[in-house]
Amino acid sequence: MARSLEQLQQQYNSIAKKNAFKQRPQGGPRGRGMMGGKPKSAKKTIARLLTYMNGFRFRFGLVLACMLLTTVTSLVGSYLLAPIINKLTKAVLPDKVIKVSPFERIADNAITKLAGRFFPGDGKVMTYVLMALIMLGAIYCIGVITTYTQARLMLSISQGMIERIRNDLFSKLQRLPVRYFDSKQTGEIMSRFTNDIDNIDVMINNSFTQIVSGGVTLVGTFVFMITTSWILTLITVAFIPVLLFGGFTIGKLSRKYYAAQQSALGAVNGYIEETVTGQKVVKVFNHEECCVEEFSALNDDMRDKQFKAQFWGGVTGPIMGNTSQISYAATVGIGGVLMIFGKITAGGLTVFATYSRQFAMPINMLSQQMATFFSALAGAERVFEVMDEVPEAPDAEDANPLIGMKGHVVLDHVTFGYNPDKIVLHDISLYAKPGQKIAFVGSTGAGKTTITNLLNRFYDVDEGTITIDGVNVKNIKRKNLRENIAMVLQDTHLFSGTVMENIRYGRLDATDEEVIAAAKTASAHSFIMRLSDGYNTKLEGDGANLSQGQRQLLNIARAALSKAPILVLDEATSSVDTRTERHIEHGMDRLMKDRTTFVIAHRLSTVRNANAIMVLEHGEIIERGNHDDLLAQKGRYYELYTGVRELD
Repeated sequence: MARSLEQLQQQYNSIAKKNAFKQRPQGGPRGRGMMGGKPKSAKKTIARLLTYMNGFRFRFGLVLACMLLTTVTSLVGSYLLAPIINKLTKAVLPDKVIKVSPFERIADNAITKLAGRFFPGDGKVMTYVLMALIMLGAIYCIGVITTYTQARLMLSISQGMIERIRNDLFSKLQRLPVRYFDSKQTGEIMSRFTNDIDNIDVMINNSFTQIVSGGVTLVGTFVFMITTSWILTLITVAFIPVLLFGGFTIGKLSRKYYAAQQSALGAVNGYIEETVTGQKVVKVFNHEECCVEEFSALNDDMRDKQFKAQFWGGVTGPIMGNTSQISYAATVGIGGVLMIFGKITAGGLTVFATYSRQFAMPINMLSQQMATFFSALAGAERVFEVMDEVPEAPDAEDANPLIGMKGHVVLDHVTFGYNPDKIVLHDISLYAKPGQKIAFVGSTGAGKTTITNLLNRFYDVDEGTITIDGVNVKNIKRKNLRENIAMVLQDTHLFSGTVMENIRYGRLDATDEEVIAAAKTASAHSFIMRLSDGYNTKLEGDGANLSQGQRQLLNIARAALSKAPILVLDEATSSVDTRTERHIEHGMDRLMKDRTTFVIAHRLSTVRNANAIMVLEHGEIIERGNHDDLLAQKGRYYELYTGVRELD
């Protein structure tokens, strides 16, 4: 039976929250703009973003100059219509006395002087109009050039800044401890590189320039309007609260529906992801029809919520536009009366009507871009949060590079917990000599993998010491420590590239012959040669074109290529079938020869030849010895090996 809609929504509520940042709803007039969070400290975030502008300040100054020129040319170009219309009106009605604004007088004098210079002795009206049109064309050409220059410069600045931010973020990730990645979801970290940085890019390249340009346009338009007619300016300004109130009210209503839409979208995405990932399970249990019913319920709910959200987002533009039309009609109507009484010229009224239309546009644009602006600042804070994370503690000034490491490992009364209130390992002591194979067995969560994490200094011990060749690992340079420890993990990971390149990841300076020799050691050579291009075969998506066992063999080959004296095998053969496991035993023996090897295994058959077997339970070593000794004790290991008690 399909689950109810309420149950599905509750189940995927967390998924909706995780996915909320991926597709922010669009709002504002005509569905533009972005709904996002607000930054905690906008001033600090802006100040920090500005530090990435070092080296671009000159170009940024040119951008501001171009923005100013673009706005001025747009305003002046529109205003040149006034003297043209006034000149034609004067020619038709020569005796009519009309009040001319200061800017109209300035424009008229400029056109008259230029017309007299380029067309001397010709005082005809058409010559005046021709000169005005030439000036208008020149002004708009300047506007086109400055707009193009501004866009090119701002694009180079934004991409340069984003490149620096992305480099700093990635570099910081490489310096963060494993503890950070263990406590964070991969998708959450990836969102900093994608959504958050993309939002910063939009803010720098678009929102910032539009906010500055809109502010300059608003001020410039207001100056031209009030000098043309302060009465009409008051009428236009009186409608601004109505526009703001209408936009705020509808925006608040649409935000509610957009939030519901995001929740529904997250539920649908989560259900699709779960169903596609578990498609084999769905088919095995004949659950297809039930899945269709559940998805239909989620999809119908999403349709209803999207309809409401898109409706209210869509009506914002027409409502705001019609309100602006009312303001425009009132302005033109009253302006016509003023023109009859000689309080404003025909050209002044024409230009004022144009400006009254333009006056509301910067306000709408600013309100929309401010939402995007603050959303991007919130994203910038998320990026800077990662950059401010505490990196791995630096090596001590007198850290030992430990050249020529032999692999004599000693754990002396080691106690450790990932959290202070939950201890994982209790007073662990053991030693391993070069060439020995030490195995860890025990229930899940007993602390087996934790020991190897401490050995690599992914974490530092709380109490006790770990020494290699008599040197505390805390006093060994991390780079040297880790290049002397090769690991084969249970979870395989292959990079994009060829088979040869993936094996060479174990030692970048290895020759092709050494890579092939390592593959033979791991018994991977035969299957590699059966691939389409052999060692040059391109691997798809973490080796998706290989079987799980083949991927693990490449990981083993990668470790074999390393000359590290210490080898850690964490369930290294768990993904390999029994036949393949037996096939590579001899190769693994060659791999472990003269190396200190730590093996974590649930298959107890793989640890029978270990020099020492450590049986862990609840973070303590409860038994130790070789295979025969532990069987003779008939304790926990005996129970696990004989199947008297199953391994958890």
